[in-house]
Amino acid sequence: MSRYLISGTYTAEGSKGLMHEGGSKRREHIAGMVKDAGGTLEAYYWALGDTDFYAIAEMPDVASVTAVALTVSGSGAVRVKTTVLLTAEEIDQAAGRKVSYRPPGV
Repeated sequence: MSRYLISGTYTAEGSKGLMHEGGSKRREHIAGMVKDAGGTLEAYYWALGDTDFYAIAEMPDVASVTAVALTVSGSGAVRVKTTVLLTAEEIDQAAGRKVSYRPPGV
C-alpha cells in the first residue's frame, strides 16, 4: 500500500458545515470514508493559511485514493489536492532504474 498526502481548502459552504459539525466529528467521518475505500487514515491536521487541512492516508491503490478525491471534490464543499508520498527505499529503486532521456535542445 502507498501513502498519500491529501490537503484541502473548504469553500464557504464547507466552512459553515465544519463550524456546525466540529473538527473531531469531521476527522471521524474522514477516517470512516478512507476505511470504506480500503485504506487507513494515519494523521489528520487542521492548518491556518491557504490550506485548511492535511491528511496522510495509506491506500491500497491509486484508484482508491482517486475515488476518495473525486467524491470529496464532487461535493463542492472542499477543493482537494492529492500527493503521492514515497519512502527512501522507493526513491532508491527509482534511482537504480536507467531510462533514456535527452534534455531539450541538447
